[in-house]
Amino acid sequence: MADHNLFGVHGAALEVRSRRLGLLASNIANASTPGFKARDIDFREAMQAASRPGGLSAGSIDAATKYRIPLQASLDGNTVELATEQTAFAENAVAYQTTLSFLNGRIGQLTRALRGE
Repeated sequence: MADHNLFGVHGAALEVRSRRLGLLASNIANASTPGFKARDIDFREAMQAASRPGGLSAGSIDAATKYRIPLQASLDGNTVELATEQTAFAENAVAYQTTLSFLNGRIGQLTRALRGE
């Protein structure tokens, strides 16, 4: 990860949160699909993989992706619980925006430093 020193872990965190948003959106979109199995990314596990040599990769994100175990089983085999997915999506969206704001601030600092302000 070439930008590790410049942006810390925030670049990797943004990538994991972005992938998680897509996965949660897929879960929500398939809430009524018979047999669909909800999945989620274990953020902590993905970020631990990012701190190892080699950094974050598609394989490490895939390894941190787990099937969600529903609180109440559905008769058609679908494991999506809409309220759970929507809550996780909203929380992750806020965390994504926070990480993005931090990175924007850091880029602004670097831009000002390069301009000599």
